[in-house]
Parts: sequence; structure tokens; C-alpha cells
Amino acid sequence: MGRSTLEVSPLCFGGNVFGWTVDEATSFSLLDAWLDAGMNFVDTADMYSRWVPGHQGGESETVIGKWLRQSGRRHQVVLATKVGKEMGDGKVGLRPEYIREAVDASLRRLQTDHIDLYQSHDDDPDVPLEDVLGTFGDLITQGKVRAIGASNYSAPRLAQALQISREHGLPRYESLQPLYNLYDRDVFEKALQPLCVEQQVGVINFYSLAAGFLTGKYRTEADAGKSARGAKVTSTYMNDRGLSILDALDTVAREVGAQSSEVAIAWIMRQPGIAAPIASATSLAQLQSLVRAAELPLDDAAMATLDQASAES
Repeated sequence: MGRSTLEVSPLCFGGNVFGWTVDEATSFSLLDAWLDAGMNFVDTADMYSRWVPGHQGGESETVIGKWLRQSGRRHQVVLATKVGKEMGDGKVGLRPEYIREAVDASLRRLQTDHIDLYQSHDDDPDVPLEDVLGTFGDLITQGKVRAIGASNYSAPRLAQALQISREHGLPRYESLQPLYNLYDRDVFEKALQPLCVEQQVGVINFYSLAAGFLTGKYRTEADAGKSARGAKVTSTYMNDRGLSILDALDTVAREVGAQSSEVAIAWIMRQPGIAAPIASATSLAQLQSLVRAAELPLDDAAMATLDQASAES
């Protein structure tokens, strides 16, 4: 992962589903199956799943923590979480005192003594980057964190953070977690990707399947009711370009004997700078599909078909 000592599997399990669309028992079985399949990387955040009515945030970390305690498999996991999103009662942002409070809360929920990859969930322009990186440095010295990453940073701010790390001898962001998939290409590819490749920052993009759209299960407005986020998916991606991407995925999937979702992830894995796309699963069948995607070869012709269909106008 970047220039750190962390070694991660080619895919990362997105933990936003734990305690939300996946109950505790199913979460445990999915996490066990993930490790059994040879994967080791799991990503969550302190605020998952605060958006659910009645939830406070911390639900995903709590489920993972119970599983870590019960399974005894902490040593097999590269565990990533985040800080900075709104948690209520003024708990938000990257003030040093809040980072110190938040990391201890995450460690308690996760029932572990260290976080492998601790990420700034959002940029906080109100706090000097020197203070943010210095606080993370203290956490690394204390053994609470092994490496740090950034999520939702713009290219100029990420470049500034990397420069400050160099100039002040502070830990640097070893990973970036941006929005990136076959549909959402423009922002990452224009500015962030060249920077990450040049500076050896590992990319662990979220929404690899565009919130499920690239699985192909949303093809008409009537499909909006298929999931908790279906209405948002169809309103965002259900347009001529989105449907063209689905057609290209169908074509390539038939050619290689795979599912559309597997092809969509395999396409990401061939992009420069990508360390481990993040994807979620709510069933063992979906998880097994993710594992197949990690081993799916796409030739240049298949990549060209997908590139052409998904090109931004």
C-alpha cells in the first residue's frame, strides 16, 4: 500500500454493509469467507451506518470488533477505518483533539489495539495539514496506527499534504480513497490518478460497482425498488451513457464467461495506480463473485470496448 509496509489483497471488502443491510451473523460468515478466499483487506469507517434511522454510527466497527474477538483472526486482517465525518454532538472534522478521541473510540469498537490504515474521511480545510499529519504521526508513534490514508481529497490538497509530509518529516498519506468506477471516471483520471502514480500513493477506490448499478440489476426505472439505495442509483446512473456502459459490460461478460459485475471490477484493477478496489457483498454468492473478479483477465480488446462505452463526453 503506497510506500508503507502494509501488504493488501487485490480487493478490499467494503464494510459499510455490516450492521446495515447485513446482520451480525451473516457479517461474521462473510468475513470468514473473505479470509478463507485468500483476501485480507477490510475497510470501514466510524460513521457507518449513521445514515440509517435509529443508528448512531459505529455499527460497522462494532460488528467487525465482535467478529475479531470471536474468530481470533486479527493477525490475518489489514484493517482500515476512517475519521472525520459527522458523528453528532460536534464530533466532526480533523482537529487534533478530536482525532485522538475518535481513534480511541474506534479501537474500542473494533476490539483491537491498532488500526492498520487510518484515513481522513474528508479534507478539513479549517485545520492546518501540519496539525492533522502531526497528530497522525503521534498515533503511529504510540502504536495505535500503522499507516495513514486520505479519502475524498482533491488533487491540489493531496499534493499539498504530500509536500508538507516531505518538508516536515511527517507521515504521509499512503493511500487515497476516491470515487472511481466505469461510470465515474472524470475527476479521478484527470488529476488524482497521475498524482497517485507519480507519488506512489495506493488507490483504494469506493463505489467500484457504482452503488450496484454496474451489476446490471438496475435497467429500468421500475428497478429502483430492488434495494435500499435503488432510487438514488437509478436517478444518478440511469441515462444513455449508463445504459451504454451496461451494454458493453454485457458484451464483454458474454465473451469471457463472467458476470457484468466481475468485468466492471476487473476493468478497474487494470487501471494505473489502483491498489485494491473496494466492493461490498451481502451474500456468500456475491462474495464468491468478487473473488472471481480478482482473477479475471481482460484483454486489450475488452478494455477498449469498455473504455469507449464509458468515455466522458
